[in-house]
Amino acid sequence: MSQRSLKVSILSINYQPELIGIAPYTTGLAAGLAERGHEVTVLTGYPHYPSWRRRGDAEPFRSEEILDGVRVRRFRHPVPRRFSWFGRAVMEVVFGLQVCTSRWGRPDVVICVTPPLLSAAMAVLRARLTRHRPAVGVVVQDLYSRGIAETGATSGITAVTLQAVESATLRMADGVSVIHSGFGADIADNLNVDRDKIRVIRNWTHIEEPVPAASDAFRRARGWSPDDVIVLHAGNVGYKQGLENVIEAAVLAEQTGERVKFVLIGDGNQRRVLERDAAGLRSVQFLESVSEDQFPAALGAADLLLVNERPGVAHMSVPSKLTSYFQAGRPVVAAVEPRGYSACEISAAGGGVCVVPGRPDLLLAEVLRIAGDRHLATELGDSGRRYSRDTLQDVHSLDSYARWINSLASLSPDRA
Repeated sequence: MSQRSLKVSILSINYQPELIGIAPYTTGLAAGLAERGHEVTVLTGYPHYPSWRRRGDAEPFRSEEILDGVRVRRFRHPVPRRFSWFGRAVMEVVFGLQVCTSRWGRPDVVICVTPPLLSAAMAVLRARLTRHRPAVGVVVQDLYSRGIAETGATSGITAVTLQAVESATLRMADGVSVIHSGFGADIADNLNVDRDKIRVIRNWTHIEEPVPAASDAFRRARGWSPDDVIVLHAGNVGYKQGLENVIEAAVLAEQTGERVKFVLIGDGNQRRVLERDAAGLRSVQFLESVSEDQFPAALGAADLLLVNERPGVAHMSVPSKLTSYFQAGRPVVAAVEPRGYSACEISAAGGGVCVVPGRPDLLLAEVLRIAGDRHLATELGDSGRRYSRDTLQDVHSLDSYARWINSLASLSPDRA
């Protein structure tokens, strides 16, 4: 199929300058399509993730700018101050209304990123009802209904309704892209999505390899001794991560006199609670999010990189931090469900080890085992970096997205 220049609209509440989560991939997708000759417009919100706070109250109701050859239109929406399903639902619906009441022009293809599910559902429905109907694709970064079930965020009729909305949204789309093959099987089996409509396109590594000198400088600047075992968690400090397990592991480290320091870089709706629980612990340190330029140095300054998930969280997502962790070349220790997607990804990379979630004693024991075996630590780090180079390169994923979007355009009644 020949490639052609298309008008593409991408609808996603997360975009640059947010540095973690979904935003880097949506940003990379938009810029990558623009580089390949497409006319790309992004409809997005104002930065708020992972702090769940707007960066100021002065944002206009709507704004527009050009970033990396992409027309970026931003819409103001509420941001819930506390973790709650209701607050998140209000945010998603308001953003969806903003998107659906704006002018789209006549795009050939509309790409909706989920989450947020509710705004994506509204946008897909609008696209289907448009007179000059564009082709519609949905990029699934997290499985919404799985997340509701696994975190217990809501239950009963609300959970059933959200599963129905997710199913209808994906079935209405002309094509669905998922970031993991497990997602594809899940939405086919449990959400009744036609398997022929599903395509697997991986997320990619979006950071450079750490420079040793920069990592050494980062470590010295934070006062970390060469004898300290630094276990670093980077990214969202939210409910799904279940990081109280890490605080409990830090308590055990102090009780046994181990020179282990758990460092949490980033923000999220659970950070203030964890800071309160960790008050007085020398083995826990909270750092603010670092700049994009400093992020590789921060990862390279650690001895081990940490993934921690709440017990029961298994199939709702694949942590975006793993693409950066593997690139950093440091061993990963993960407290995750053994049959979950996080464990599968770490096993495929050979870049780390997994322990049962919710067991701080096992987490600390595995940290000490890897830290005490330099050969093993190097082997795990090198394996993760090889996996990053072989499997998680942006050019492969972006070329796949370009082919997918071109195939979607051929399905549009106006383009067929």
